[in-house]
Amino acid sequence: MELLDTIELVGSEDYKTRFRAEYYQIKIRTEKLEKILEQHKKGTLPFELTCEVGMLHTQYIFMLHYKETLEDRARVENIKL
Repeated sequence: MELLDTIELVGSEDYKTRFRAEYYQIKIRTEKLEKILEQHKKGTLPFELTCEVGMLHTQYIFMLHYKETLEDRARVENIKL
């Protein structure tokens, strides 16, 4: 799934569908940022970072916590991800 695939879900009248879109979006973004961090560490990143890698790592950690919070909420509210 790509971010563009979530557009229709975001506009849903059903909050569970919108919740899934939110979860998918943070999951996709977290995976992409993780890939950037891994490539930077290996020296294979195909572009130059414009901010410090530490800042990106901090962002990644916060995104992971947010994703985990959504997963916990999905369990509580019986939302199938």
